[in-house]
Amino acid sequence: MSNDRYASPLSERYASKEMQYIFSPEKKFRTWRRLWIALAETEKELGLDITQEQIDELKAHRDDINFEVAKEREKLVRHDVMSHVYAYGVQCPKAKGIIHLGATSCYVGDNTDIILMSEALSLVRKKLVNVIAELAAFAGKYKALPTLAFTHFQPAQPTTVGKRATLWTQEFLMDLEDLDYVLGSLKLLGSKGTTGTQASFQELFDGDQEKIDKIDPMIAEKMGFKACYPVSGQTYSRKVDTRVMNVVAGIAASAHKMSNDIRLLQHLKEVEEPFEKNQIGSSAMAYKRNPMRSERIASISRYVMIDALNPAITSATQWFERTLDDSANKRLSIAEGFLAIDGVLDLCLNVVDGLVVYEKVITKRLMSELPFMATENIMMDAVKKGGDRQELHERIRQLSMEAGANVKQKGLDNNLLELIAADESFGLSLDELQAAMDPAKYTGRAQIQVENFLRNYVNPVLEANKDVLGVKAEINV
Repeated sequence: MSNDRYASPLSERYASKEMQYIFSPEKKFRTWRRLWIALAETEKELGLDITQEQIDELKAHRDDINFEVAKEREKLVRHDVMSHVYAYGVQCPKAKGIIHLGATSCYVGDNTDIILMSEALSLVRKKLVNVIAELAAFAGKYKALPTLAFTHFQPAQPTTVGKRATLWTQEFLMDLEDLDYVLGSLKLLGSKGTTGTQASFQELFDGDQEKIDKIDPMIAEKMGFKACYPVSGQTYSRKVDTRVMNVVAGIAASAHKMSNDIRLLQHLKEVEEPFEKNQIGSSAMAYKRNPMRSERIASISRYVMIDALNPAITSATQWFERTLDDSANKRLSIAEGFLAIDGVLDLCLNVVDGLVVYEKVITKRLMSELPFMATENIMMDAVKKGGDRQELHERIRQLSMEAGANVKQKGLDNNLLELIAADESFGLSLDELQAAMDPAKYTGRAQIQVENFLRNYVNPVLEANKDVLGVKAEINV
């Protein structure tokens, strides 16, 4: 790495080597050559004067790309595709004349973009499934641990730690559904010419419509796709990029929401993300243990969510059959969006895998608020002993306000139970009241919901994807 030039943090700090390779020059230009071979094979099989010797020569030099030759040529002709056609021809003198036959630049450029996005989505998918698996294990482990729930970040009816984790998991499952739909719908551009009319093939095949109709399906099959888009201008519709990046942005939103919750819980000292033995939390405050990984998830996720606007605006501003103002933006937004979400998912894997739960802190906070939550049950017990519900409701309201003032204004412990026990209208002893303070009585169906959710919704997904489980992430702290 050169210290006197800007280096993208996405490459230096966040994205995995696998994702970086997908968007590397080597991967791109190797894919170009695969596409040129597929085109030549298709044209040969459909009767053009192309020999097997030429095909074999192209295949022999598919991966040993002469980058320097292409680079020097591009200085002269100022065209990246034609520079690589030239460089490939230097290595393949017998096949030189049939490379890129009948195609336009978008044949290699756009088809490669679809292929790279497809592979990038597959890598994202693998990591997303593993995040779901880790969250499912966490939810199952803590399915019955009562914790204070929050609405408006104010204490609310208790839930369980595992139930809260299912909320994060369900959003990631939605993202997986969206990803699978978009990934399954991706098609190649095929080879449709300068304005999408296949005019060059009309000429090459002397107007033989049957043969021309076979070109795109044959290319798609050779490149591992089911089909090509049925119509296009010079490029595939840039709406495809919008759909892809919307999926990526959706994953980022789910990760961001989870990271926010973890950061708030770490502030409450209930849950803590992994913290390395020698990690420094603050340069000034040696005691601090900041949720820096969750903060990084939030930070990069925001970048990804905003990045999704780029292909949307690009798609909306394309003119007729094509305009080139998509190119520079696309080179940045697609690759960097994928590098960023890759980093986010690695962080999610790392955080969830090492999440620490402080059960005693969770229980202490819950018990400090539980008397307020239990007032409905207490009132019903008092009614069974002959009390008047309306009168008891008013008394509980007054006593709750008194106990709340003791906590907020005087810094005392919550003494609501003592106040109720001292009020003869309830007819309940302190022992009877304390016996009602079992947190599990107030979590509703949380544990059952976790069990049902994991059994009916998560486990089938994990079973169907067991071949990609077991991914562990390495991150640069």
